Amino acid sequence: QVQLVESGGGLVQAGGSLRLSCLVSGSSLTINALGWYRQPPGKQREWVAAIFSGGATNYADSVKGRFTLSNDNAENTASLKMHSLKPEDTAVYYCNLGTEYSGTYYPKYGDAYWGKGTTVTVSS
Repeated sequence: QVQLVESGGGLVQAGGSLRLSCLVSGSSLTINALGWYRQPPGKQREWVAAIFSGGATNYADSVKGRFTLSNDNAENTASLKMHSLKPEDTAVYYCNLGTEYSGTYYPKYGDAYWGKGTTVTVSS
C-alpha cells in the first residue's frame, strides 16, 4: 500500500538552489524514518540524508551544511532543500522508507519503499 513520489528536480546552475519533495501515501502506519539517496550517472547509489521520528536529521558529509531535510503537510511530505549546488550533485534523487538505529539510517530495499526518482542536473 505504501507509495512514494519524488518531485522538484530540474536544471540549475552551480551555486543555485532546488527543493525536492517526497510524498508518502497509502500506509496507515507511522513512518519511522525517511531517507534520500542519489545516483550520479554511471555511479552507484549513495545515501544523502535522513529524517527520523521526532524530526532529528542526519546528512552525508558531502552535503552537510548545504542540504536541509524537513517534514511538511502533517508529516506525509518530506522536503529536501538544496543550496549552493555543485556539478557533482548531479544525479537522480530517490526517497526511501527505512528504519533508524543509533542515529544511522537503514533503508528498506523492497521496490515498494522507493520512489521512481527525480533528476537534478547542475551545470558549471
